[in-house]
Amino acid sequence: MYYEEFEINVKTGESNLTQIYLKEGLDFISQQAMAQRPFFLYSAPDATHSPVYASERFLGKSQRGRYGDAVMELDDSIGQILAHLVSLGIHNNTLVFFTSDNGAAVMSGPHQSGSNGPFLCGKETTFEGGMREPAIAWWPGRIPAGTVSHQLASVMDLFSTSLSVAGVLPPNDRVIDGLDLSPVLFNNSLLDRPIFYYRGNQMMAVRIGQYKVHYWTWSNSWEEFNTGINFCPGQEVPGVTTHTQEEHTMQPLIFHLGQDPGERYPISVQSEEYRDVHRQVTAVVEQHQKDLIPGMPQLNMCDLAVMNWSPPGCEQLGKCLKPPESNPWKCVWPH
Repeated sequence: MYYEEFEINVKTGESNLTQIYLKEGLDFISQQAMAQRPFFLYSAPDATHSPVYASERFLGKSQRGRYGDAVMELDDSIGQILAHLVSLGIHNNTLVFFTSDNGAAVMSGPHQSGSNGPFLCGKETTFEGGMREPAIAWWPGRIPAGTVSHQLASVMDLFSTSLSVAGVLPPNDRVIDGLDLSPVLFNNSLLDRPIFYYRGNQMMAVRIGQYKVHYWTWSNSWEEFNTGINFCPGQEVPGVTTHTQEEHTMQPLIFHLGQDPGERYPISVQSEEYRDVHRQVTAVVEQHQKDLIPGMPQLNMCDLAVMNWSPPGCEQLGKCLKPPESNPWKCVWPH
């Protein structure tokens, strides 16, 4: 479906775009259910991205300002999707997974920013506020309601998990980074695995169990910070939320996230706990670097010609655009 004529009123924050996404999702589910076809729906509303917006029915309804209004509408739309699955009688054969691609942005000012609670900083950093997201799995009859898991997981795991649930084997001609979370979802098992935190090509930190080890720290540059853009407003931690890229590979910063979820109090390098964790993580990192097969970054080069100038549906509306000539240049990503 092609959409162009929708408005986001930047002044009032009103837009019905979330409702458009919702209607398309509900219609798609209905079509697939009626045809008795399996389906995969990826629904990614962007109402909490600046400019933050909500439809008229939700504006001013939350106690959290415009951002809260947007979240309230997202919550309502997810509820409608779940209710629709139940009404169609396919809820017992449908896995729903709710998560996000990153923590909330906190640098956009009081009306456009979210909150990451006790976690440090936000989007575009490798601190917990930038990398830890909610994760809720729903499958009546398969996943017991109210179950809580402390499994370390990544969005990459959803690929492997979806294949497993659908009874499809993953491709065997490449390394698959994600794990199948089926044992976690259905048996409440715990998989022993590390999580690697990257920023670009640089491995910034590693998480094993409750411990997080920072080999590099960086929030955002002094140049950006001095213009008023702050990735960690009100949360600056000396030596941690640095505005230059600081290397700690010889003596990494180690935090126990169960006791210190805000990453404010590094474990003493003189303690036995530090030495034990450092030794364990060093072995894991060495194996990771040995097994790693570097890929060609897809965002090294920018080219306006590769944008989708003629999306499906543009023909009927006479809105197809001729792409410009290809003229690649090296991208600059300041974060």
